[in-house]
Amino acid sequence: MKTIMNRTSVVLTAVMVAALTFAATSQAQLGRVIQVQAAAVGDQTISGTVVPFREVTLTAQIGGRVTLVAGAEGDFFDRDEVLVAISDERLTAQRRQSLAELRSAEAAMREAQMQWGREVAAPRSRDIGQMPGMGIPSMFDQLITRPMGSVAGLGDPAIERQADLHSRVVGVDQAAARWQQARSRLDEIDSAIRDTRSVAPFSGLIMRKHVEEGDTVQPGQPLVSFGHVEFLRVEADIPARLVGRLRVGDMVRVTLDVGPTEVDARVAQIFPIADPQRHTVTVKFDLPRGVPGGPGMYADVHLPGTEVSEGVVRIPLSAIVPGGALPRVAVVEADGTVRVRMVRLGAVQRDMITVLSGLEPGEHILDNPDANVRSGERVDGITAPRTTPRFR
Repeated sequence: MKTIMNRTSVVLTAVMVAALTFAATSQAQLGRVIQVQAAAVGDQTISGTVVPFREVTLTAQIGGRVTLVAGAEGDFFDRDEVLVAISDERLTAQRRQSLAELRSAEAAMREAQMQWGREVAAPRSRDIGQMPGMGIPSMFDQLITRPMGSVAGLGDPAIERQADLHSRVVGVDQAAARWQQARSRLDEIDSAIRDTRSVAPFSGLIMRKHVEEGDTVQPGQPLVSFGHVEFLRVEADIPARLVGRLRVGDMVRVTLDVGPTEVDARVAQIFPIADPQRHTVTVKFDLPRGVPGGPGMYADVHLPGTEVSEGVVRIPLSAIVPGGALPRVAVVEADGTVRVRMVRLGAVQRDMITVLSGLEPGEHILDNPDANVRSGERVDGITAPRTTPRFR
């Protein structure tokens, strides 16, 4: 008798363990409970292009033959490194000529200053040898000729002295002006020589080469396009009617054509003027640092809707019950009972799908439900469910 009771206890225990195991397994297979929220309508997807954070096109400032292109597309250069060089033989010869003219002007200026100093120390108007002596000794000229000439009104020593000083000062000024002209010419040539070297304005990459070594270029001709690509942006032309939804600093979803990859981008710049032909406004979005891809790649910018439509919700694609001819979701009622319900689906966007009918905002559904889920099953613990992500 005792043996029979022991066997009965063992059987009952095994049955209870199996039941609990089955219940736990069923609970795990039912999925996670999430809350349904209304979907914003009017969402728009605008195509854009990935661009560098900063990009410049370096152009030739003088004409000549290209003697150096420092690298190829994609090569990195630090700031102030030479990217393109143009021949400067002609300018170098002009610089040597200008240096000779400068030295000549310096010598002329020193001579003018010397003559001015001599006039101050030993006035020419008092030099006996500079006065007409009519062939008689200089002593007679000094004692007789000068006083008699002054009495007769033939000369004024004070005026002659002032005129001589003024003449020397003018000579110094003219020599200084010639020196300044030669110095300016030399500075102009040095500036032109610097223009034969196109240097990197910031650290970055060569985006495009427009010339090769040996090419002859003219002033204004593009040489290389250079970009700062440590940070990337998406540039998109937004229809003017949609720009009002955006503010600088807003975050929007962007899908990059790599993977594809979805990231949050910040509105960095909204151009103040619309294109008069296409009626679009250029908007730039800052991408997170380290995103895959590079400049020139395609990107989708998802602009959020501004209104909420009654009866229209968006749920994860994973909330659709697998299998079956018609789409279904597992609705969890307030008491934890599961009700499988058919729904009418709308557009799919990434991992979310719009439900046009069959669900109401605020209801609870199972995420990742089992394909064998049935109405009448129960789910515990729906008091604090995870909500579906709100699409922006």
